[in-house]
Amino acid sequence: MRISLWLCLLWAGSAFSQTPPDWLLVSESGRAQAGVRFELVLAGPEGAVLPDAISVRLRSGVAEVDLRMEAAAPAENGRRRYAGLMPPSASGAVAIRVADPPSNVVVLVVARSDAVQTLIGAPEAEQEPPLSENEPMYFVIGASSGWSSRFQLSFKYRLFDTGAGFGREQPWLTGLYFAYTQNSIWDLSGESKPFRDTNYRPSLFWRWLRTDDRTWIDAVRVGVEHESNGGEDVASRSLNIAFVRPEWRWKTAGFGSFEFTPKAYVYLSKGENPDIEQYRGYVDWRGRWDSGDNWIVTALARRGTAGKGSLQLDVARRGRDLKIGPVSGYLYAQYFNGYGESLLDYNVRRTAQLRFGFAIVP
Repeated sequence: MRISLWLCLLWAGSAFSQTPPDWLLVSESGRAQAGVRFELVLAGPEGAVLPDAISVRLRSGVAEVDLRMEAAAPAENGRRRYAGLMPPSASGAVAIRVADPPSNVVVLVVARSDAVQTLIGAPEAEQEPPLSENEPMYFVIGASSGWSSRFQLSFKYRLFDTGAGFGREQPWLTGLYFAYTQNSIWDLSGESKPFRDTNYRPSLFWRWLRTDDRTWIDAVRVGVEHESNGGEDVASRSLNIAFVRPEWRWKTAGFGSFEFTPKAYVYLSKGENPDIEQYRGYVDWRGRWDSGDNWIVTALARRGTAGKGSLQLDVARRGRDLKIGPVSGYLYAQYFNGYGESLLDYNVRRTAQLRFGFAIVP
């Protein structure tokens, strides 16, 4: 959205930097809806004949479209009103000018109103960059039963863009994401400092975001996920799930914001973990509190069908002077107790772990 707006304003600015046009194009509201009729007013020089139809050029980002607009009223005092249908694929800031004769550029803010757009919740999706964070990214170290470290990398990538290609033709595709998360536990007390286990979690999901104040849920993800550790023989672990993750968020006047995002799943295949539901269950219960200033606290709980489970608590504090390259960092603490800190140990309960370190995404 911001990029589209800047491109449109630059386009408009380049037009005004030239000789002022004789024909003036005006929007009374400055807004329009995709797929819905909108109106513009064209004013010509003294004595000019205002035609029954005009051709205008719409620019959204780098894409341009020609549109025919018909007169909606008779000419009056050198002005005439024209109406046309805003293209269903238009969104965000859209710059418009008359193709012939040349005119100034008017910028409209276009909202998506079609059923598909309502379903995918485009406004927030358009503002998010194609590549963005997915889960926390951190590095922590602790000394419970020997020194060990745990670190995680995670990102998601939007596969289709609203402004071009298949995403422009089929807007629902812009809610489709590929995500990848990698979590490693590093045994620093071992003789050769080996990695105890590394878990790889690629996923493909479709994301919906709320676009109104009436819907009872803020967002939801629906997708499939693979998890494995790349091990061999008895150390090999893998599973595949289908999941749904609803999201609820609340803001308070003086106590920050809360987030509840439980992830419910079914096992498509369990691989070498036939009884994993006894330790992991079918839901990851996740809650999060953000003070809005310095503190972020996240809790993740699992409870298996045999009454065994785990609890992970992450506490992050913003560090104003802590920089990871160009990125501001967080002081980070993580507590884990229960079964399955890694996929290899899904049915093993080790000593409770308390680790400290830093994070770039809490």
